[in-house]
Amino acid sequence: MNSVVKNLATLLFLFASMNVIAASQTEANKQTVIDYFRTALDEKNPDKAAELYGGEYYVQHNPLVRDGWDGFRSYIRNYVKLYPDMKVRIVRLIAEGDFVVAHVHTTLSKQDTRGVAAIDIFRLEQGKIVEHWDVIQPIPEESENPNSMF
Repeated sequence: MNSVVKNLATLLFLFASMNVIAASQTEANKQTVIDYFRTALDEKNPDKAAELYGGEYYVQHNPLVRDGWDGFRSYIRNYVKLYPDMKVRIVRLIAEGDFVVAHVHTTLSKQDTRGVAAIDIFRLEQGKIVEHWDVIQPIPEESENPNSMF
């Protein structure tokens, strides 16, 4: 084999290896977000969620929550006190690189059958959550179309 073909084969192998590594990191990031939701909201343990899945810092874009992990912990503690019967269901996850988007259905009480639809966007660094955005919309009683929000 001449050197050009060898170099090309090596580059193709390295490129394929990088894609496999990136894909496995993307899948790991998705699992981190699932575990983060489960721990913080289902188990109602924001301290453990921050410790296990949080990065060195936390940038929060929700205007109702302070920046940093202390802001996250405080907000979640108060939220689960207000809504102890809250249920959170991740309907779908979409991920690309260090970004994971969760399409979420949340009901706040046993009587709340409709709940809210939310999109949570997370940015991760080295497999840990470091940034969060969300958009939340109440599910209306009536819809102008026959389509579900999920």
